[in-house]
Amino acid sequence: MRKSPYILSTSTTTKIMGDVLIALVPAFVASVVIFGYRSVLLTLVCVVSCVVSESLYCLALRLGQSITDLSAVVTGVLLAFSLPVGFPLWMAAVGSVFSVVVVKMLFGGIGENVANPAVTGRIFLFLSFGKEITNWANTSRLINSSATPLAEGESDIFKLLLGFRAGCIGETCIIAILIGGIYLVARKVITFTTPISTLAGAAAVSLICGRNPVFDLLTGSLMLAAFFMVTDYSTSPVSKKGKVIFGLGVGAISVLIREFGTYPEGVSFAILLMNILSPLIDKMTFRMPFGGVKNV
Repeated sequence: MRKSPYILSTSTTTKIMGDVLIALVPAFVASVVIFGYRSVLLTLVCVVSCVVSESLYCLALRLGQSITDLSAVVTGVLLAFSLPVGFPLWMAAVGSVFSVVVVKMLFGGIGENVANPAVTGRIFLFLSFGKEITNWANTSRLINSSATPLAEGESDIFKLLLGFRAGCIGETCIIAILIGGIYLVARKVITFTTPISTLAGAAAVSLICGRNPVFDLLTGSLMLAAFFMVTDYSTSPVSKKGKVIFGLGVGAISVLIREFGTYPEGVSFAILLMNILSPLIDKMTFRMPFGGVKNV
């Protein structure tokens, strides 16, 4: 028997990943405008490292090449978008190889991985190179501070929307991220269910903790994650109810880490935790087919 899905569709993995890459273009352009040419170099290193490592893995194990599905390219872009502009390139390459080989390919490739490769790769880099990944110094003439809004409490909504602040290269410009997210919804690659649930969970916990919900939604990598990482097909629940629970969990845990943790940002850890719980959420929200018999 072949692996599911069994229903034929004109939508392919390559087309879906192509749409995701198109949706990431506005954020990429914004990163170049805000941080300069090095954001291009950082993204290129991550993408090439992801693609080459996946290709070599397939060659070594005599598997069919899977790089044509563009998933490795998406992983590289998302990982780069989760790094500061001054992050050492060789470290970025190491993180990219880890994301693809360890998190994705060793579990069987796309659709078999239990955790989001880009998110887990980012956590790996944070645990391995904590000093470098939290170094927000940059040379952009558009930014006067080398501290992120989460670290210094900046609340200028205009700056947060346009991305004129320190941070990872793909997370700062909220307007660019929203443009990409709306494109994905329009193309029916994703629905608003998971992103809205993620943002709602974050806003609710922010209010409960006496924080500023708007500030929490527009800072850090929450917005980027809500549209491009939490919506990952392989590592999120299938049912609509499950997606709501998953999104609420990511948003809530992210803000709880910001409030009570020693690290000001916790989106990556929140996604990884919910990735682990995703099979359980699917089991809890699975709808019994009409006429089906529940196993005892």
